[in-house]
Amino acid sequence: MKLLAPSVLSADFWKLGEQIEAVIRGGADLIHLDVMDGHFVPNITFGPVLVESIRKHCKLPLDVHLMIENADRYIPEFIKAGANWVSVHIENNPHIHRTLQLIKDLGAKAGVVINPGTSLYAIEEALHYADFVLLMSVNPGFGGQKFIERSIDRLKKLRQMVNSINPNILIEIDGGIKEENIQQVALADVFVIGSGIFSHENVEEQTRRIKEKLISLEAV
Repeated sequence: MKLLAPSVLSADFWKLGEQIEAVIRGGADLIHLDVMDGHFVPNITFGPVLVESIRKHCKLPLDVHLMIENADRYIPEFIKAGANWVSVHIENNPHIHRTLQLIKDLGAKAGVVINPGTSLYAIEEALHYADFVLLMSVNPGFGGQKFIERSIDRLKKLRQMVNSINPNILIEIDGGIKEENIQQVALADVFVIGSGIFSHENVEEQTRRIKEKLISLEAV
């Protein structure tokens, strides 16, 4: 099953609740939340308070991507706030087994994230323990970036690795994914889309169009 995870980083924060409701009506499967601390990536976004606020009004799973230093310190707070999926970067979480186990012990799905410039072999061991892997197809930090074409080959290689190590893992892809190029990354299971949804005037209709396209990919 192909899952759609609209990324609220690209939403209009003045209308955030309204736009989340729109993507839910359009068929979103998860809500993706990019947490940035201004240290690991050159941007600052939001913390557990926003997650908690969304959780009160949204029944969909909340997919929290932690682009922060000292993730272990904050993971319990995000899960307490309502995160259902939590992912951390291989690049700054050296004790990845312990971090993934912490997420699982607190009742959430545990994911490992890998940046475009990091060798896929860096997450080979983590694949034995993770519930999902998030392949970045842009350099993390900002929404609306251009898709890195090399990500297509990386996705193919990652699919082979997952199939041989832990076929139960879901592959999530994030960065520059739009209606026009979604076919190129059809090997993924979860599609994070920000500006490709929220930059459109009718957010609900655009979500529906993309979800229908994902359903058509399942039939291929």
